[in-house]
Amino acid sequence: MYNQLMSVDPSLIDWSRAQFALTAIYHWLFVPLTLGLAVVMGIMETCYYRTKNVFWKDVAKFWQRLFGINFAMGVATGIILEFEFGTNWSNYSWFVGDIFGAPLAIEGILAFFLESTFVAVMFFGWKKVSPGFHLASTWLTGLGATISAWWILVANAWMQYPVGCEFNPDTVRNEMTSFADVALSPFAIDKFFHTVISSWIVGAVFVVAVSSWYLIKKRDQELARASMKIGAVFGLVASVLAAFTGDLSAVKVAKVQPMKLAAMEALYDGGTGVSLTAIAAVNPFEQPDYAKGGEPPLRIGIPNGLSILATHDPQGYVPGINDILNGYVRPDGTKELSVEEKMEKGRTAINTLALYRERKAASADSNELAKLNTTLQANMPYFGYGYIKDRAELVPYIPLCFYAFRVMVGLGAYFILLFAVILFLLYRKDIQKYGYLLWIGVFSLPLAYIASEAGWIVAEMGRQPWVIQDLMPTSAAVSDISSGSVALTFFIFLALFTALLIVEINILLKQIKKGPEYTSR
Repeated sequence: MYNQLMSVDPSLIDWSRAQFALTAIYHWLFVPLTLGLAVVMGIMETCYYRTKNVFWKDVAKFWQRLFGINFAMGVATGIILEFEFGTNWSNYSWFVGDIFGAPLAIEGILAFFLESTFVAVMFFGWKKVSPGFHLASTWLTGLGATISAWWILVANAWMQYPVGCEFNPDTVRNEMTSFADVALSPFAIDKFFHTVISSWIVGAVFVVAVSSWYLIKKRDQELARASMKIGAVFGLVASVLAAFTGDLSAVKVAKVQPMKLAAMEALYDGGTGVSLTAIAAVNPFEQPDYAKGGEPPLRIGIPNGLSILATHDPQGYVPGINDILNGYVRPDGTKELSVEEKMEKGRTAINTLALYRERKAASADSNELAKLNTTLQANMPYFGYGYIKDRAELVPYIPLCFYAFRVMVGLGAYFILLFAVILFLLYRKDIQKYGYLLWIGVFSLPLAYIASEAGWIVAEMGRQPWVIQDLMPTSAAVSDISSGSVALTFFIFLALFTALLIVEINILLKQIKKGPEYTSR
């Protein structure tokens, strides 16, 4: 397997990554709005159910219509994304398909079936089912979408923190040993809550943006004000919760992916009581010379901030990039091996696996095979390092991680302020007198998407070169296909997804311009 990797076309790796990134980026343009609007429309229909005021029914139906348009587009891109695991990443699918495929299968069979079933009742059942059953269908549609996100994020979290599995040398596959460990991984739980709550912010900003536009145009003002109140309250709560869950996620990342945290902070040399970088002059166009140590130019930090973020201890130890590469001692006394030591263990695992399969084919006795398997399992945690040729491969592109993290955090703080100001003006002032703020509300919509995508950039680019942390580098996961075919499909998908996005935006704009259909008037 190691020798086979030596002949992999580097352009194949690049095009495969580019195609998957393209599909994931476009898919995530639709998903957060689906998750956010699901809660908003549920709240609005609940208002109708409790008050029997037909106005709230009209409001709920309006937002449900926008939800439906976005839902359909998300499904289309999501299906393509799952197929790419088999087409472009067949080595990965073979290596961990028993584990990775389980949550995705449950997502398709259970969660997607749930949301697909009840979304039909939600749209077409207003006059066919009771108000209570229709309300339940609306909430179950949102619950189905959220459960769907849960299983997908479980699969993604396992790639970042592989647990509940054991390598089988006879099948050359990682096989699941505990479904509970995979499904209920602390990393998965934190990732789920942070991702879904962040998606709620996108939905809230969307509601605020559309409502702001109506107020600017002085039309549908009752709907706009009512929707803006719900959107702003929902958004403020979600923004605060996102900050809290982000803090919990940072602690997990510090424990299992310290290189990602170091890249996010451009932390070259770690220590205790490490400050959190507020700003620094990190060159965005080239990888910095982290090996010489020190810190980025013009750095301004918050004293002890990173130690608090990573360990919840002002004097907590946080390793830097050089510490991780050269080896360090954890606070609990555990020695973390140097990269070279891990690479050596990884090559031992690869060679032992090859010898095991050779001796098994030659019908070696069970004692010999057992000894080889013991050696293999002892070195298996470092298996992926055996494919690494240069320690520099293990350092993500620092500028991208550094700036993406600050965009995400900065916009998160901005949304807390935005929602708070909007709520103050809605309840204490006449918000229509503040036209500039309404325009800010409209133009904040793309910022919500930028923040959401920046979060995924940090999560995915920060763990490079790994497709599975420590077990499989991206270079070993690709399919044995021509780079030209992947490049061709990249441009086909680019055209297709762009067309879908343009279509969705046009339909959404037409529906927004059309406005709600009032049955109460």
